[in-house]
Amino acid sequence: MEQLPDLHSHFCDLNLEAHMYASQWFLTLFTAKFPLCMVFHIIDLLLCEGLNIIFHVALALLKTSKEDLLQADFEGALKFFRVQLPKRYRAEENARRLMEQACNIKVPTKKLKKYEKEYQTMRESQLQQEDPMDRYKRENRRLQEASMRLEQENDDLAHELVTSKIALRNDLDQAEDKADVLNKELLLTKQKLVETEEEKRKQEEETAQLKEVFRKQLEKAEYEIKKTTAIIAEYKQICSQLSTRLEKQQAASKEELEAVKGKMMACKHCSDVFSKEGTLKPAAVSRQDQGSEADDEKDSLKKQLREMELELAQTKLQLVEAKCKIQELEHQRGALMNEIQAAKNSWFSKTLNSIKTATGTQPLQPPPATQPPKEST
Repeated sequence: MEQLPDLHSHFCDLNLEAHMYASQWFLTLFTAKFPLCMVFHIIDLLLCEGLNIIFHVALALLKTSKEDLLQADFEGALKFFRVQLPKRYRAEENARRLMEQACNIKVPTKKLKKYEKEYQTMRESQLQQEDPMDRYKRENRRLQEASMRLEQENDDLAHELVTSKIALRNDLDQAEDKADVLNKELLLTKQKLVETEEEKRKQEEETAQLKEVFRKQLEKAEYEIKKTTAIIAEYKQICSQLSTRLEKQQAASKEELEAVKGKMMACKHCSDVFSKEGTLKPAAVSRQDQGSEADDEKDSLKKQLREMELELAQTKLQLVEAKCKIQELEHQRGALMNEIQAAKNSWFSKTLNSIKTATGTQPLQPPPATQPPKEST
């Protein structure tokens, strides 16, 4: 009335009382309708200045909205307080100016206490003038409403408590189920880890055995190759010796044959039997006995020559067989090296799969079947 007399008279004409619009402000500290940027400023001032700042903010709101309220009727004023006034202070700049204006309003504390005493006196006089029966009825009705409100709040709290207990029980059951699932997964993971380690150990043992077998096979193959190489060298040496021997024997046979021819040509009786080319003449029967010794010697030389040719042919055949055996051994060596490389690759892939399975990056894969090493012929 003292700060805004014209607005007070307008509210009196409209029968608009302060509790119709200001009670919500004071009970909720302006948090019900106004934006948070404004509420934060009000709370800061409340903590700094005290409760009187609430009245300062209310008076500042009425002063800034004075022109609009003077032109509004009863319904329009209530709608303005409920809708339009909170929208005006959504901008932080408007809220800041309102707080500055509220801080500039001066309301003496003595006057507030005086108004409080006048209000208490007015309420007491109204109560004394009122019929006791009506006052008791109104008090009884107020208590019944409070009792119903408390019962409703009690029911709401009980319902909320039961709901929260059910929700907690459901959450606890889900957590226990999840814990059981996780424990099972942990046990399965541990079992898989043990199996993987056992598989890795077996694979390492198999790899060591395969390495040992391959090493023995390789040593055996190398020994066979060395042995074959030595045999081939011996065969070559024997062939060269036989060839040299054959050539020497052929030369000796020629020399011996020439010597025999010379002796026979020097002999008068034998010259008639042989011609100058060394061929036998068709002589009489009496001269065949004289040349029988020469024929026997010639046959023996031819026999030796055939034997040497046969031995040379056998030596060449053995040489060919040795070359074939060398090729077969080289083929077996290449196959053995391929098997060793395949075993190394298989062992590396097994080890890699075991490591990946142990770390859980991929599921376990069955190891490929290891082929037994081929026995070299």
